[in-house]
Amino acid sequence: MNKKKVEKEYLKKINLLDQYNKNYYDLSSPLVSDSIYDKLKIEIFNLEKNYIFLKSDKSPSKIIGFKPSKNFKKIKHRIPMLSLSNAFTEDDLINFEKKIINFLSKDQNFKISYSAEPKIDGISASLSYKNGKFEKGLSRGDGSEGEDITKNLETIENIPKKIISKDFPEEIDIRGEVFIQNSDFKDLKIKFANPRNAASGSLRQKNPEDTKKIPLKFIAYTFGFEKGLKIENQFEYLNKLSEWGFKTNPLNKLITGVKNLITNYNEVEKKRSILDFDIDGIVYKVNEFALQKRLGSVANAPRWAIAHKFSSNKAISKILDIEIQIGRTGALTPVAKIKPINIGGVLVSNATLHNEDEINRKDIRVGDTVTVERAGDVIPHILSVDLKKRSIESSKFIFPIKCPSCGSKTIKELNLITKKKDAVRRCSSEGYNCEKISIEKLKHFVSKEAFNIDGFGKKIVESFWNLKFIKYPQDIFDLDYNKIEKLDGWGKLSVENLKYSVNEKKKISLHRFIYSLGIRHIGLENAKLISKYFKSFINFKNLSIDNKYKDLLNIDGIGETQINSIKNFFNDKTNLEILNKLEKKLSITDASKEIKNGLLKNKTFLVTGKLKGVSRAEIKSLIEKNSGTTVSTVSKKLNYLIVGEKPTKRKVDNAREFKIKIINQSQFLNMLNITS
Repeated sequence: MNKKKVEKEYLKKINLLDQYNKNYYDLSSPLVSDSIYDKLKIEIFNLEKNYIFLKSDKSPSKIIGFKPSKNFKKIKHRIPMLSLSNAFTEDDLINFEKKIINFLSKDQNFKISYSAEPKIDGISASLSYKNGKFEKGLSRGDGSEGEDITKNLETIENIPKKIISKDFPEEIDIRGEVFIQNSDFKDLKIKFANPRNAASGSLRQKNPEDTKKIPLKFIAYTFGFEKGLKIENQFEYLNKLSEWGFKTNPLNKLITGVKNLITNYNEVEKKRSILDFDIDGIVYKVNEFALQKRLGSVANAPRWAIAHKFSSNKAISKILDIEIQIGRTGALTPVAKIKPINIGGVLVSNATLHNEDEINRKDIRVGDTVTVERAGDVIPHILSVDLKKRSIESSKFIFPIKCPSCGSKTIKELNLITKKKDAVRRCSSEGYNCEKISIEKLKHFVSKEAFNIDGFGKKIVESFWNLKFIKYPQDIFDLDYNKIEKLDGWGKLSVENLKYSVNEKKKISLHRFIYSLGIRHIGLENAKLISKYFKSFINFKNLSIDNKYKDLLNIDGIGETQINSIKNFFNDKTNLEILNKLEKKLSITDASKEIKNGLLKNKTFLVTGKLKGVSRAEIKSLIEKNSGTTVSTVSKKLNYLIVGEKPTKRKVDNAREFKIKIINQSQFLNMLNITS
């Protein structure tokens, strides 16, 4: 690799890390999991090690965290808040100890005692005390200076405001983590993705009264500047913190030897799922302060401490049952019903088993003790089975060869590209002959990108199906509202609202109608391509009569797989009956001609918040009709953020950061010469 390519690759990784830091530290909205973040840092370190000409002020070897927010006053830390090097394996810990012994010029028999402290996944803060009185509180910021969040920290009940102990130092910066217990987070799930985001967002609000409403807690573990601290080691310091009234981690331990560190690590990881706070690893600190002082720091991390990170969010549970779920396209998905466990602040009772091949490969059975993993926002899945704990009466799980819903044969289709059978087994029933497929098809029919009927969600579909109010899509437009009004939970007003929503959606564009049919392999973008080709509903419906399926190959983006799915759809008599009946009840508008030079040409838009009298899908359609483009995230490529009622604060803040124009609904409509 030549120098220019190396520099380009390096700067790409640096910029990516900078974005990750901004979202994690400043916006309280992590973009990636800890493992991905740590991997990127290691890649940067390795590049810098192998190519000495690589340098950047944004390198993780030079910075900690992210620059303080403009919303708060910046104050310099009296002693920098350093970051920690990471360990992932036993070898990493062995090398860590070897480096310490070599630096201190000790022989290999020299025993080092470590304070092993579980690392809480929260927000770092530094509390300054003078003569026992809490005077100031700072966030980590970029490590050298932080944000003055004193007023917000003062609202946290378990932070001592006045300490009268005679042995408390004259001055000291107590450092620790602000966090939210998982039991308290249950009431905040609607507003925040996880406890850490909740803690960060709450701690950095401008109004302390808003922070006061959130059940924040502080746990102490170290110190920065000190004057008059008469303690000789870290573990003694932790005990003193408890005496002074600070909360400390009950799992802190004093340990000697790498093997014992590993044993403790494994024990803590097993307890992780039952703790009332999130931890993402264990921090090991050389216990003796005298040795810490001798060891000092390298770059922005101390030589005497390291964070042993957990590989991912994992926990141990037991499989109570294995259920087969059937999707809209007939796919049979096995789901493990497990004994409920807390993983990363989320109560998990289900775990996907992916498919039949996965069950056979891992030999997963009902009654097995298993390791469940939930990494980031990925659906929880079974990582491994503990065969030592398997019952001798255990029997192999047999995947159904007949559909559990309709009794049809289940099949594995041949992939035309790979010439191999798919891993997914499917119900061979077409159309609406299978009950479970029918219910999922109806859910898809009313979904956001299809008919988008307000108040007609998944639970309503299931309820009306069980009551035999609906069986096919056309039934939705012929409901007996008198019967619905008599149901528990329904009243005259709610029924009128539902009736209005259903009638309002009787007019639909051709591409959304095609998408609503739930034809396998035909997503929204393919539906748009097909609608532009056929131009009208009647042309699309006549495909079954004309039998010109091969002509669809003329559509750029449509291949044999999609054509076979469309052909199977039209070969089913029930589907043809549904089309005929829907045609009588709906107004399906022809595909609009593409406007290449519309009023919004070369402009990108993103909507946040609720708009008045119009859905996001309609706004999106309006933008596309006028040659504009919609995007899903805020980035420098975005031109306009359209803000409605109760917008997502993060999106608005990001837009301001990138200096993106923020407009309201009226301003957007004015761009199209439409009066609101």
